[in-house]
Amino acid sequence: MGKSGFSSASVKKIVWREVENQDWLVEWKKHWKPKLPGETVCVAGYFNEKPNGENIQNQLTEALRIYGFSSASVKKIVWREVENQDWLVEWKKHWKPTVTKKFIIAPSWERVENTEKIVIRIEPNMAFGTGTHETTRLCLKAIEENYAGEESFLDVGTGTGILAIAAAKIKSQVLCFESQVGKSDSLIWNLRPETRDFIAACDTDFDSIKIAKENAELNRAGGIEFYVGSISAETPVFDFVCANLTIDVIMPILPLLIEKTKRILVLSGILREQENLIVSELKKLKTSDFKIHTDGEWISVLMVNGE
Repeated sequence: MGKSGFSSASVKKIVWREVENQDWLVEWKKHWKPKLPGETVCVAGYFNEKPNGENIQNQLTEALRIYGFSSASVKKIVWREVENQDWLVEWKKHWKPTVTKKFIIAPSWERVENTEKIVIRIEPNMAFGTGTHETTRLCLKAIEENYAGEESFLDVGTGTGILAIAAAKIKSQVLCFESQVGKSDSLIWNLRPETRDFIAACDTDFDSIKIAKENAELNRAGGIEFYVGSISAETPVFDFVCANLTIDVIMPILPLLIEKTKRILVLSGILREQENLIVSELKKLKTSDFKIHTDGEWISVLMVNGE
């Protein structure tokens, strides 16, 4: 008998069946019901090694506060060891392409049928950004609807490089169209030479930048300047800035993000429960021209700077 109190003989049958792919978030919402008083919810987390108990307690308390619970809501914390395996391989088995208005974000090993959409291949390894998360989808939506391709672009917290690659793909389509039209045609945009190929992406994690560069090469997305670091006083002004981070990272650098944005600033990685925090901070900074977009429990803020 194992630690759970069951033996392997307790399992009578294992049945596998294939189910039609669908919008699982929508399906989940159909069946989700508010937690009733006294009802218990179990949350499981996996770690490479047992973390410091005090740190876990502090982070757990903050997470509970965000969702409107007190630390007393936690009835029990139990630790147990599980057999190690290649978790990346296990996860890859279940990752399928994400389709948006203009893009198909697909793993490098997945076959994609002929399509007019822009296909972005991602090999995530251990970096964030596969297109499946709501925050990434919100940023892609903002890029699809607001980035025309003739502007400079900065991706702060690039992760796998997916947003910078998306911008580069749109830009390449614009430049391709220009070359087909010809220099004398009136449809040519009057672009500033110093900005038309200027796409930059940064991350404080060295491994993420390495992965992002590899993904850019995989997608033949040239012209992206990747660097380890973050936005700073020395950062030049960009037409379009994307910062898919978390609220605790965004808040201290928000004045800089606004200062370094000429036209469009997109903020994401923000929970719906944190909307008042970011809105309040934007108002303190005398910023009122922005829109909130929602996907699941996450939001993005689209800010438009006056010309």
